[in-house]
Order: sequence, then C-alpha cells, then structure tokens
Amino acid sequence: MYALWRIILFRQSSTEPAGRIQAGRGGLKDEAALFVCVLRVRAWVRLNWCLPKSMRERLEYWLVVSAARVLGWMPRGVARLWAGLLAFTVYWVFGRLRRVGERNLEMALPNVPAPERNRILRGVYTHLGWQLVEFCRMTRYTPENSRDWMRTEGLEHYVAAQARGKGVLVITGHLGAWELSSFYHSLKGYPMGMVIRRLDNRRLDAFVNGIRCLHGNYVLHKDDFGRGLLTAMRSGGTVGILMDTNMTPPQGEFVKFFGIPACTATGLAHVARKTGAAVLPGFMLWEPSKKRYVLHFGPEVEIPHTDDVASDILAGTQLCTSAIESWIRLYPDQWLWIHRRWKTRPAGEPPLY
Repeated sequence: MYALWRIILFRQSSTEPAGRIQAGRGGLKDEAALFVCVLRVRAWVRLNWCLPKSMRERLEYWLVVSAARVLGWMPRGVARLWAGLLAFTVYWVFGRLRRVGERNLEMALPNVPAPERNRILRGVYTHLGWQLVEFCRMTRYTPENSRDWMRTEGLEHYVAAQARGKGVLVITGHLGAWELSSFYHSLKGYPMGMVIRRLDNRRLDAFVNGIRCLHGNYVLHKDDFGRGLLTAMRSGGTVGILMDTNMTPPQGEFVKFFGIPACTATGLAHVARKTGAAVLPGFMLWEPSKKRYVLHFGPEVEIPHTDDVASDILAGTQLCTSAIESWIRLYPDQWLWIHRRWKTRPAGEPPLY
C-alpha cells in the first residue's frame, strides 16, 4: 500500500515498495510511511524540496497528520470513495508502475486471459486505497467496534504454535491489508514485533509507530533486527516477516516463486532453524462474500533440520515462499504486483524488466 503513497509523495518511478517487516536487506525500504503518500501532490513536492530540512519535515508532519485524521474520521464509505479515486488516478497516471504489474502478471499467470489480468491489476490499486483508509482509522478501533468488520480464522494454528514456547515467526507479505494484520492481532490480545526501517522524518516515524503500537505491538529496528529477532524468539514472542520482496545476494537466495527463480530473504529460515521457533503463514485478507477483513492463519510450515545447514535454509525458504504463493493464488487482486519481485536475476540471466 505504501507504494501508492510514495509515488505521489516523492514522484518516485521505482517500483520498489517499502517494507515494514523483512528478514534481510535490499528489498523494501519501509512500508512505515504507509499513510504519508496520499497527502501531497507533485507540485507540493517541488516546493517542498526548496525549503530547509527542518521546516520541510515540520510541514510534512503536520500535513500528513491533518490529512490522516480527516480521512480517518470520514465515514468509511466516503473515505473509500476518495481513496478509490486516488488509486484510480495513480493507476492511469503512473504508466511505468502499471507496466510492471502487467509484466509480473504476464510472467506469473500466463494462462490467465489478458482481460482478467487487467481486472486483477486494477483490483490491486483498489485494495491499496482501502488499506490506506483502514490505517487512518486504526486509532478508532477497539475489540468491540471491530467485531463486525474484522475477524480471525485459523487462530488455533497460532495458539498451538505459541504454546510451544519457542517463539512464532509469521510468514506474511504484501497481500491484503498487511498493515492492519499485526494491529488487529494485537487488538485481540496477541501483541507482536515488527521489523522496520526508521523513517527519515523522525516526527512521522514516531507518529506511525505510535499507531502501530497502540495495543502492545513493538518495533524491531532494521539496523539491529537480527539480535532483536533472536531475543524475541527465545522469550517466546511473535514477529511477522514480510518475505515476498526482491532481495540481493548474500542476504537472499534464489527459490521458485510462480515457477520463476526469485531472490528471497533467507533470514527467517536461519532464525527458525537456530531457535526452533514455529513458522506459520498469516494474512489479513478482504473477503468480498463476508464484507469484512479476515486474519487467516495457516498450518505450520516445518523448516528442515538436518546436518546440511545450507540445504535446510534453501529448502525452508522455498517452503515459506510456496506458502505465500498459495495464498496469492487464492486472492490475486490483493497482492502487490507492482513490485519488481523478479528484478535480481541469477548470474548470466538477462533482466526481466
């Protein structure tokens, strides 16, 4: 979702989204600024960079906070309408981003007819806009008023994993309402950790993390997340890992994703193998038939543990990636196809973009 905002904010043509939770370097920069983007237009950006940094950051902060509060207090239907118009504008104005999505869908789902792939891609933008609305409304949510709008399925998988006492690593990705998933889980009494990169604007960084951590969630900063992740597992904690983003060696290894080699972070498999932490998929998805968001937890993914460490890590990373793919295939219009997931190529292979 952050990709939608960042395009407008920074006039960024790159298709690298920003990643709140990831097990390594080189993929997403920081999904933390999730709700920053919609609040400035390109003319504002040009003026913005002419100002001193301190003034620019103050103006950015107050603009973001004010707009987020307005959007957050709008009736959901009205807010979704505005966010939908924003998403529609981004879809048509930023052609390079749209072409990346078209390319990804063409490679990953070659047997799907072109009109259906176009429908899937338009849906991606719609769900990004809706997630923007939910982020701006998160300060209003309570366990009581969220019951008719959100629910959990497969919680027994999470409870069983947590009961082992060795920590839980939740495999997730930029599918559905990823920003809402950890927040809702904490709202229901299950706080968890989030690995993030600090925002350059520290005022905004504090504002965003303040919302995320309202109900007990905690932040593991990316510059020292390895140690924090191990500590969390050894204390029986839970941390979500966004591992559906393009990586570069040595932080990533190539595994198959939709049948195409994709450089993928191996940190989760390393930590799971070292600590014995349980690994299971978790995604907050919009269910059209139920008219609500559902936080799904899938069965545990067993990370191999043999005498061949390198083979175990590669096999475990493949299992996690395959789990993500299986959920994307069920909800294709809710995954971030506009990210250049297959940008890094094995040695000797030509670029795909």
